[in-house]
Amino acid sequence: MKIVIPGGTGQVGGILNRTLTAAGHEVVVLTRRPTQDSELRWDGRTLGPWAETIDGSDVVINLAGRSVSCRYTEQNLRVMMDSRVDSARVVGEAIAAARRPPQVWLQMSTATIYAHRFDAPHDEATGVIGGGEPDVPRYWDFSVEIAKNWEREQQRAQTPRTRKVALRSAMVMSPDRGGVFDYLLWLARLGLGGPVAGGDQYMSWIHDHDFVRATTFLIDRNDITGPINLAAPAPLPQRAFMHALRKAWGAPVGLPTTKWMAEIGAFVLRSDTELLLKSRRVVPGRLLETGFTFDHTHWPQAADELVRRVRHERRRT
Repeated sequence: MKIVIPGGTGQVGGILNRTLTAAGHEVVVLTRRPTQDSELRWDGRTLGPWAETIDGSDVVINLAGRSVSCRYTEQNLRVMMDSRVDSARVVGEAIAAARRPPQVWLQMSTATIYAHRFDAPHDEATGVIGGGEPDVPRYWDFSVEIAKNWEREQQRAQTPRTRKVALRSAMVMSPDRGGVFDYLLWLARLGLGGPVAGGDQYMSWIHDHDFVRATTFLIDRNDITGPINLAAPAPLPQRAFMHALRKAWGAPVGLPTTKWMAEIGAFVLRSDTELLLKSRRVVPGRLLETGFTFDHTHWPQAADELVRRVRHERRRT
């Protein structure tokens, strides 16, 4: 297959590119700064020569959007919104204009679309879309609006010959440098991987191998459209999540962090506490209903496997 990945130079794009290329597929990445023959330049906002590679492709997986690992200033939130909405709009325009459009368009979304919640998990059928929850910062609502507008732009696209799926992804855990697992493991190794603000908030996650497997499953299943939760079936509280990660690495201490301490740490790291404090209790209802089986269902075993890969890679280098 010919697979086009707009915004495919980040962590998730790298995971998909490596695996799909190794499986024999032709992968073309759209990026603002191409450095390889398999990459084409685009600006994520306007049609250009890059659109020709969409015409005749089999699959488009749009991952484009400014990283959420930043301070949630008004300017950064606006760039996060615009980069996602604009890229989804222009991908839709390219597909609509294609003589031979792709069979399927997988559009990245996020599990952050769901409400901050402790009492019950969110699946696609019964999950509560976020916004206006009591006792949370109001700027968290903007993150939900970003996700809603992201998905809405795909829904609006006039692409009747192309199946559309929105990937409401949890955090993808891989041993790659600079990814979320790398950051969390760094905290655990420093002895800082304890509960944050009590640690009751849920963390949803998906192992990188299962993320790729679920993606290829969705490509092959012509009967699946609309939002799909990409998350392992067993989200767990942040306290338990970090305890399992410390155990996998062999880190004996995980100092607890208060909310105000987390605010200081996030400021120093130029990130935001929403990534740590929002309770994301998301489960893969539709994936399980349609017959997908996870290789990595529970976090302690997944953490063990990821740590082994990290140590193996470090021994090689």
